[in-house]
Amino acid sequence: MQGHIEMSGKEVRRLEVLRQVADGVITQRQAAEKLGLCDRQVRRLLRRYERQGAAGLVSRKRGKPSNRRIHQAVKDAILWEVKARYADFGPTLAAEYLAGDGYKVSKETLRRWMTEAGLWQPVSGRRGRVHPPRPRRARQGELIQIDGSLHAWFEDRGERCALIAFIDDATSRVMLARFVPVESTQAYLALLEEYVSLDERPVAFYSDRHSIFTQHDPEDAEPTQFERATRALGIATLQALTPQAKGRVERLFKTLQDRLVKAMRLAGISDIETANAWLPEYLAQHNARFAVAPQEADDAHLPFAGSSEELARLCAIHHRRRLSKDLVISFRRQRYIVQTGGAPRYALRGQQIDVITYRDGRIELWHGKEKLPFKVFDPAQDVPAPVDDKSLTARVDALVKARRWSDKSRPAPHHPWRRYPAPSPSADSQAVNP
Repeated sequence: MQGHIEMSGKEVRRLEVLRQVADGVITQRQAAEKLGLCDRQVRRLLRRYERQGAAGLVSRKRGKPSNRRIHQAVKDAILWEVKARYADFGPTLAAEYLAGDGYKVSKETLRRWMTEAGLWQPVSGRRGRVHPPRPRRARQGELIQIDGSLHAWFEDRGERCALIAFIDDATSRVMLARFVPVESTQAYLALLEEYVSLDERPVAFYSDRHSIFTQHDPEDAEPTQFERATRALGIATLQALTPQAKGRVERLFKTLQDRLVKAMRLAGISDIETANAWLPEYLAQHNARFAVAPQEADDAHLPFAGSSEELARLCAIHHRRRLSKDLVISFRRQRYIVQTGGAPRYALRGQQIDVITYRDGRIELWHGKEKLPFKVFDPAQDVPAPVDDKSLTARVDALVKARRWSDKSRPAPHHPWRRYPAPSPSADSQAVNP
């Protein structure tokens, strides 16, 4: 009984060609051309075939350990390091951190080791609905996607907070990111001021349709604070109808919720102040790893010609008030009296002015391009600030939507069955006493 010989497709091909040489069908040079080998290699294979038959063409390395295999002691040290420090890391991220620790191992080799050790479960299952990709903008600065993510960024070491990020559509480069307690108008305006002061003005911002970014009341023509600031800076604003439309910033948060959280854990960061001071260093590494080159080298950012004071004023909160005939306005339960310096200012009576509140608590009154001196008449009072939290309004909207759906199960007031009175008991149904 003859035994079986296991051969690869390449070895079977060699066997067929060498049989033709042995039978005199083709020459050794023709065989070398077919196999892509030199004449000397063909002669050597032919001698092995004549001595051992088909078994002589099987690779002698089969079944033997590779000369490039990683030593078992090194493998054990790597797995120990993974268990000790990177137990919940994916193979790709763990391989990057191990390279920084001096262990050079490919992500696929580490994936196989982690799977064998029970440290990694291969991801399986169906993908969600596939959305067609949107082409990138050609130049950096043409479109900046902005959004925030409320997440346990510090895990159980600190409070939940939000990360607001500005990412360039052309390059996937994170232009700016900051941790803030909540997503609010003030937080976005602060990042807008910082972005313009650092990288000048982009052509457009791309955001969702939250009330921070756009007005939803058709009867209210007044823009939101963010819209007012971007219009004054000459920056267009676009709103996405679905999360998939601004997929670049959505995927960024998915990446950061894995990589950034683990990086801050290893760095021992557990508060917003420390995280914001350390974040630029991390973003430089992130951009070096994930950013791509734009299609065109020209930068689309435009210069901002104003001063830092003007930029701070544009990115502050503006309130509109109307002056009385005595040049007095009421703001936060206090009366503000415009000082005229003894000169009559009758033209200001009944005029609308801007009450500008800065993040540091300063208040200024402006009429057009003129800054008005004023005096506060009443003592300061504790006035509760309006709720400005994107996550809170999202939860309220969800509750309202759920309430609307529950109300749909109840018949409307004009439903036909409500038009008729309830039937009275019939005489036959009434009990008759004997």
